[in-house]
Amino acid sequence: MTPPENQNIIEERKELIKEVLSAYPEKAAKKREKHLNVYEEGKSDCGVKSNIKSLPGVMTARGCAYAGSKGVVWGPIKDMIHISHGPVGCGYWSWSGRRNYYIGTTGVDTFGTMHFTSDFQERDIVFGGDKKLTKLIQELEVLFPLNRGVSIQSECPIGLIGDDIEAVARNTSKQIGKPVVPVRCEGFRGVSQSLGHHIANDMVRDWVFTRADKEKKEGKLQFESTPYDVAIIGDYNIGGDAWASRILLEELGLRVVAQWSGDGTINEMLMTPNVKMNLIHCYRSMNYISRHMEEAYGIPWLEYNFFGPTKIAESLREIASKFDSKIQENAEKLIAKYQPTMDAIVAKYRPRLEGKTVAMMVGGLRPRHVVPAFQDLGMKMIGTGYEFAHNDDYKRTTHYIENGTIVYDDVTAYEFEEFVKALKPDLIASGVKEKYVFQKMGLPFRQMHSWDYSEPSDRSSKSSNARFFRW
Repeated sequence: MTPPENQNIIEERKELIKEVLSAYPEKAAKKREKHLNVYEEGKSDCGVKSNIKSLPGVMTARGCAYAGSKGVVWGPIKDMIHISHGPVGCGYWSWSGRRNYYIGTTGVDTFGTMHFTSDFQERDIVFGGDKKLTKLIQELEVLFPLNRGVSIQSECPIGLIGDDIEAVARNTSKQIGKPVVPVRCEGFRGVSQSLGHHIANDMVRDWVFTRADKEKKEGKLQFESTPYDVAIIGDYNIGGDAWASRILLEELGLRVVAQWSGDGTINEMLMTPNVKMNLIHCYRSMNYISRHMEEAYGIPWLEYNFFGPTKIAESLREIASKFDSKIQENAEKLIAKYQPTMDAIVAKYRPRLEGKTVAMMVGGLRPRHVVPAFQDLGMKMIGTGYEFAHNDDYKRTTHYIENGTIVYDDVTAYEFEEFVKALKPDLIASGVKEKYVFQKMGLPFRQMHSWDYSEPSDRSSKSSNARFFRW
């Protein structure tokens, strides 16, 4: 039974939601009401609707399907050239937008921060861009011969005029002898970037794994297996995240065969169907391909959380439990090794942060995964929500949040500002689109998409201790 004081908080926050909604026209308020709620303990979900088209006329933080494919899943694959097929605008604004760190020589064997576009003009809209795309791929092979493949990221006009990018991909792949992957991720598809993730996953399934299966059958793809082979799936290495995870997993005694997309390669993707387990970081963007590998190759997958010492220890133990006693013993040794460092950091910062409140709004997994890291520091989450989550994301969120937390899906700029004004959190944790609004309101802010350009840093650091925490 909910204590009276908690019940009062729940009722007050439900009234706050009604008050915020009162500014909308009746029809708009009725639609947005379904996306806002106050979490009550004991319920199996957060009580919000998700993955529904944004309300026209409001400011949403969502991206499009092209952003989900090119900006998230495919873009960080470092040794492939990713072509933005369409007008220059989409490619320009997706160019190096996130800090997907990678090791390599840009323009020689890695291309993550370079921008390639077919630069559609009016003539191409009228006559089609198939021939232009073919020529572009041929020229790129001459200019950048060490590339390991190409992806074609289609923009809105491509779906409208009907360019046959699949035929271009098949023909040019034969010409250059490398994978060319067509991705129909036109921005108008779906309601957010989430469908772009799904489409990108499907193209890995249909154009990468089929190639891997064929090459393995022909004896061209060699793989020496061990009992400890794993892949890191759905970590984009924003500021070094995947490196941080890899360090811990390797210290655990596992062999990381592949990590993608962050600092990932097409060869790692081809090798992934041989691993013993997929460890998935961002569930929303990569659960589709993880489920496919479980069905097609019998590879189990596990969602892990490496944010904050409590969840890192829990995740290490859970991962180790899927392997033999050697790995399980290593997990305890690894946790014990870092315990003094963890205790020292918590002892230093918790007294200053105890009882401070946080309101968060991010995409992907962070609206739930980061909550325990704040709790490790004595901080309390009073509001959280996603840009593009699905119902299963919100069900998972109930494992992390406390009674009375306001939960908002695809929160509008107006709603988020009003909630912050009323709740008066001590810290806002969100994205760059919200950053300057709240800084101008005089509120401390942490950018949760790109870590405000701070730790974790490059892999050459003398100590991995900083990476163990991610704050």
